Amino acid sequence: MAEHARQNLTEEAELVERARRRDAAAIRMLVKRHNQRLYRLARSILRNDSDAEDALQEAYVHAFANLNTFRGESRFGTWLARIVLNEAIGFVRRRKPTVDISVVAEISTENAQIIPFPAAEVRDNPETLMARNQIRTLLEGAIDKLPEGFRTVFVARVVEGMSVEETAELLGILPQTVKTRLHRARALLRNEIERRVGPALNDAFPFAGSRCERFTERVLARLDLS
Repeated sequence: MAEHARQNLTEEAELVERARRRDAAAIRMLVKRHNQRLYRLARSILRNDSDAEDALQEAYVHAFANLNTFRGESRFGTWLARIVLNEAIGFVRRRKPTVDISVVAEISTENAQIIPFPAAEVRDNPETLMARNQIRTLLEGAIDKLPEGFRTVFVARVVEGMSVEETAELLGILPQTVKTRLHRARALLRNEIERRVGPALNDAFPFAGSRCERFTERVLARLDLS
């Protein structure tokens, strides 16, 4: 595992050097390597797909136009994440000048890490896909309602499976703060999901209508009473 990580770092360093020389293929590979991870990071702050894409695009343009400022003192992904964080927070400020971003402001860009965004290929049937999409929409809506600081912690810890230490480094906060915010985020998320799903609980596990009729007829048949 350690050897694989070293190989990845060496490969990335080579790509960065090629990108310094305006090598389009190298830049394309670097963008694809970090794209999904950095999108999730921007999305956790902006709560809007379009804004997240815009912020990420601006961050990439800024990063590759100023690649000479990357000194290799941190990982390239870390350096990119700092820029994405700054760009996303800037979007929040520009979008709502009077918004309270005190929680977001606590996010330090000194020790940011990327948030992985694993892609999953789904081959389920249409009904399963529809149900999964409905659940995902429900969860995304509930996550979006979390306060900024709690939301980013939740995405890092639960959605992406980062450790407490990694999340603390990402956000520039103490590990205990990560734990506290995650606990609070879980409670807020649970309450929001219960609020949204609650009215539908009475309809869960239906056993009425034609289903009930068929079952009743089977019972009667077993009793020779049909």
